[in-house]
Amino acid sequence: MEIDLRLPGARAWIDVAALQRAGMVALDDAGWSGEGLSIALVTDAEIAALHAAYLDDPTETDVITFDLRDESEAGVPLEARTGGELVISVDTAERCARERGHDPLLEAQLYVVHGALHLLGEDDHDDGDRRRMRARERAVFERLGLPYPF
Repeated sequence: MEIDLRLPGARAWIDVAALQRAGMVALDDAGWSGEGLSIALVTDAEIAALHAAYLDDPTETDVITFDLRDESEAGVPLEARTGGELVISVDTAERCARERGHDPLLEAQLYVVHGALHLLGEDDHDDGDRRRMRARERAVFERLGLPYPF
């Protein structure tokens, strides 16, 4: 699993190993080691531009998941597929962590887990899907030994 820091200046709270571990644990239940998955850490401005270009919404968001697997890989085991990319806004992580009263790393780990679950096919557009997604997130956080931030 590769992490790409696309940030102007360092952010002391960013722990690449912790973010990678969150992604690997989230993908582990599906039998995917995280090989072929990259995580880009960007600013609000960068994620808003991607949000506008790919989802026709010019606002900032926490995480965008790009599934890079193609239809020809439908029968291929998860661990052998091409992968995907998670784009995470560190500005949003810092802002939401402040509002919720916890560490921005914990917030960013939530975004990694959330994005990985989207890559595995989970959705959160309606109440039932959202409850199922939250339950899976909570289970991953338990496995990580971290408090669930919601």
